[in-house]
Amino acid sequence: MDQTARILSPLCLTLKVAGVATVFSFLTGVAVAFLLARFKFRGREWLDAVLSLPLVLPPTVLGYYLIVLVGRNGWIGRWLDETFGVCLMFTWEGAALASAVVSLPLVFKSARTAFESVDSNFEKAARTLGLPEAGVFIRVSFPLAWRGILSGTMLAFARAMGEFGATLMVAGNLPGKTQTLSLAIYDAVQAGNDSLALLLVGITSVVCVVILVSSGKILRTDYLKEIER
Repeated sequence: MDQTARILSPLCLTLKVAGVATVFSFLTGVAVAFLLARFKFRGREWLDAVLSLPLVLPPTVLGYYLIVLVGRNGWIGRWLDETFGVCLMFTWEGAALASAVVSLPLVFKSARTAFESVDSNFEKAARTLGLPEAGVFIRVSFPLAWRGILSGTMLAFARAMGEFGATLMVAGNLPGKTQTLSLAIYDAVQAGNDSLALLLVGITSVVCVVILVSSGKILRTDYLKEIER
């Protein structure tokens, strides 16, 4: 494999994995965040704690949990294999799942904070005007909270791009199949290919810095608007 292929292959795979993981994190995180921000029920904070675990648990622990769940002999993995003939282990889909689990709290926490900052009087007013709950969410709650949600989603994408431990345990490190940028960097360092490692590190760092700067600008703009109000 030539130098160009060694760069493009993990880069393209990383973007695909991070993109799929971010979509999953966005849909799941926003839905659960709205549920916890607007409805009170027993065990609400326990659910919050469980969903926040990827922020504090070592990636290898998360990877082990995923193996127990979606491995060929796992609780969900066995059902997927027997019912649909699908196995997520050592596939890019497994890598996307691992990245989604790790990045989910970034969307969820940001979205919950954003929804809780929305004045509930606007939602009540929309309901009195006959808007159904789905309409209240789409036309009132989400538009007022979108900056915080977008910021968390961008951070989740950056986190998914850099995921290593859980991805390695679930998807392995197969060049051209499951080898993402972080795994390719690890391989390059192990092989003593410092020039390739430096180039891959540079690409990853530039993308993540751009995302972080953009995310910061979005939050800062939102904060300034709140002050002006």
